[in-house]
Amino acid sequence: MPAKKNAHPVLTRRELNRATLDRQLLLRRSSLSAEDAVRHLVGLQAQNTKPPYYALAARLDGFRPEDLSALMESRAVARMVTMRSTIHTHTADDCLALRPLMQAGGPDRELKVFLGRNGLDGVDLDRLAALSRELVEEAPRPVKELRTLLLAEWPDADPLALTVAARCLLPLVQVTPRGLWGRSGQVALTTAERWFGRPVADPPPAPDATVRRYLAAFGPASVKDMQTWSMLTGLGEAFERLRPELLVFQDEKGVELFDLPDAPRPEADTPAPPRFLAEFDNLLLSHADRTRVVSPEYRGRTWTGNQAHRTFLLDGFLAGTWRLDAGKDSVVLTIEAFAAPSRAQRAAMEEEAGRTLAVLAADVPHHDVRFADPAE
Repeated sequence: MPAKKNAHPVLTRRELNRATLDRQLLLRRSSLSAEDAVRHLVGLQAQNTKPPYYALAARLDGFRPEDLSALMESRAVARMVTMRSTIHTHTADDCLALRPLMQAGGPDRELKVFLGRNGLDGVDLDRLAALSRELVEEAPRPVKELRTLLLAEWPDADPLALTVAARCLLPLVQVTPRGLWGRSGQVALTTAERWFGRPVADPPPAPDATVRRYLAAFGPASVKDMQTWSMLTGLGEAFERLRPELLVFQDEKGVELFDLPDAPRPEADTPAPPRFLAEFDNLLLSHADRTRVVSPEYRGRTWTGNQAHRTFLLDGFLAGTWRLDAGKDSVVLTIEAFAAPSRAQRAAMEEEAGRTLAVLAADVPHHDVRFADPAE
């Protein structure tokens, strides 16, 4: 939503960067509990099982992976499909409220794609939803088992489309041990209602409260930014309802940005220490204009095909990728910068990498940090 030139105070790219990092708990490690951090961040990307742990290791003071595992085992948090039809780790309250709100922007959009491929021809979706609910509430079902049972009802349907449709039609959570730290487990599904013992929000909540939460975690931001994060349309109406209680800025391109009056907006020269982020970290995915974190010359450098790489920040901006190579008695964190770091930056990254290893590989005797040649 463009604004007239000079209509609102301008926030520079670096000011937006520092504000967003502060909201994301990345300017300094937070004393929040793991559960409160998951709530504040409105969920953690969890396409793979380890990214939520990496995300909290970069953000929280004193975090241990066992903290998040304990929350999953107690059903205080869980993994389910919400924003952008991707898997996130959410608090129980958000699983039950956000999923209905995000239905149109995620699961409904994905289901429409699969319907367009004709893999569900002849399948009664109401019947599919009812049968799937009956099956997964009887007992959590591994995806392969659920698929086999649904194929018995619709043998001519596309097998993948059946289970994707079930996941789109129902608020399904991935039950433990899937997602627990140091444990393995196949994806097994049940409904959020059965897992948490209470109903999902019906009707879906109005988006206004989620607009405020999005700004608290990702702002200052435009309407289009939140639409990118949520894939919802029509959010302009919610922002207009909230306009009297929000501050309004513009970026250097003249795009109108909204913010909470009491939210932090640090100075542009506020120090931003190195941070090692998970693949798919929401910091990099939740704005229409990602230049507040990603310089144009590095756009697209965090992906190879469909695979996202773990990334790190220097001075608050995307600066390279990293990887872990673990053996029985040792683990190596390898840093691959997009450009050669200064001596001071290299020392700061080495220190931060050591802290990261202390959290993520506490039970491994030997830790090592290495630098690869700068990526071409």
